[in-house]
Amino acid sequence: MRKKLFILISATFCLFLISLPCVAPGGERFIDNGDGTVSDTLTNLMWSKEDNLGDINWHDAKVYCNTPPISGYKYLDWRMPTIKELRTLYNKDTAGYETDCGLRARIDPAIRLSCAWVWASGNKTISAYAFSFRKGYQYSTLKLNKKLFRALPVRNIK
Repeated sequence: MRKKLFILISATFCLFLISLPCVAPGGERFIDNGDGTVSDTLTNLMWSKEDNLGDINWHDAKVYCNTPPISGYKYLDWRMPTIKELRTLYNKDTAGYETDCGLRARIDPAIRLSCAWVWASGNKTISAYAFSFRKGYQYSTLKLNKKLFRALPVRNIK
């Protein structure tokens, strides 16, 4: 009876440990991979450490995200992030930092944005979604717009 109880408790504890989100030693959520990328231990996503560093429309952002120059040669599965993925990077509880375009971005400094608006993969015929790291919301705008918009590549960690 004790052996069965021990096995049941051990199995329950193991399942509990497996269900916990993976966080790096020391509680660090973002790990600098030393190759221009950052791994997010909470979501198991790998992000480019910086965006494309200039104004970009949605079509060009999609191309950029599929073949980013930073660490792009190591992995072939880069892509444009979803709104949901971008939302996981937003941190309303931080003051953030001022970007190159003068807007404040509320995101961990492990990822450097040159402006606070990032294109997302969701789109319609002539419009697409973007996420504001200034205010923490998504919105839709014309795909041809490029002023202040950025591309931030992401890939799933296998």
